[in-house]
Amino acid sequence: MSRTPRAGRGVDRPADRSADRRSDRRADHRPGHRIYNGMPAGDLPAEGWSKPWSGGNGGNCVETMKLADGRVAIRQSADPEGPALIYTPGEIAAFIQGAKSGKADFLLT
Repeated sequence: MSRTPRAGRGVDRPADRSADRRSDRRADHRPGHRIYNGMPAGDLPAEGWSKPWSGGNGGNCVETMKLADGRVAIRQSADPEGPALIYTPGEIAAFIQGAKSGKADFLLT
């Protein structure tokens, strides 16, 4: 026996609901929700990302966002829905201080 679809089912529904789900997840990020290292950057709020520096690299930059709890999220600008790396303030400070003192120079050669 075949079923007849209920009237109105599927009407006015977008073909791709993934944008709606991303929007719902972003709106649902409030205190108490888990933010973790490697999470999809698309699950974090869309507003608040910045490019602290940019060079002549064709737009391939990192973007950062300071989170409400003081941690810092970093994502690849070319893949804004990809993974976000989450660092504590101490980890970010150690990285910046180390880079300023030349400890990351080996990455340039």
